[in-house]
Amino acid sequence: MVSRECPTNPREASGSIPEAVHFALETRYETDESRRTATIDSFRIADSFTIEPDEDRSFTVSIDVPYHTPVTAGRTDVWIDTGLDIDWAVDPDDRDPVEIEPDPLRRELFDALESIGFTLRTATCEATESLFADRRFVQELEFVPRSGPFAGELDELEVVPLPEGDGFDLLLEVDRRGGLLSEHFDADERHDQVSLRHDNGDSLEERLRATIERHC
Repeated sequence: MVSRECPTNPREASGSIPEAVHFALETRYETDESRRTATIDSFRIADSFTIEPDEDRSFTVSIDVPYHTPVTAGRTDVWIDTGLDIDWAVDPDDRDPVEIEPDPLRRELFDALESIGFTLRTATCEATESLFADRRFVQELEFVPRSGPFAGELDELEVVPLPEGDGFDLLLEVDRRGGLLSEHFDADERHDQVSLRHDNGDSLEERLRATIERHC
């Protein structure tokens, strides 16, 4: 949940009547050609009201952040864009960065990978229109083995937490250490999938370890 104070101050128009105050939770994702802005969720508050020049008025609101919102890490940024539907308003739009911490399920993912020696190197949001018709982008988390059983065995581990139902399907790409020829033909990359749900009874750490071991 994010709390936000929204100030309004029209300095020109007399008796201005905003239609609404609206918010958009946004991020950027990368395509082959550029970076684009995506709206994760949008909110509208306040009925029409009259506000005079130089009058200050503020609203304190709390926003429930959708559970599939990307974690702010690496190259991933998330912000709230605030807009005021009012003619002649000074700065009718405002943008404020917000920090998105991992939810309990993704925290479990981070902790499980850390326990077997992986460290998060970077995170990006990537376009996926060609893969998933109902998703414009997903967040890709890139981990490297700094210690533990996979240090020296793998170059990296890429994880895409794909929101599904009340949890995530973890799409894994295991990038093994290989020679120049195998890297040229992507022969050193292996793909797999692990379910992440609240009702998973077994250890996520053990399932991840076993899945990665199959591809080493």
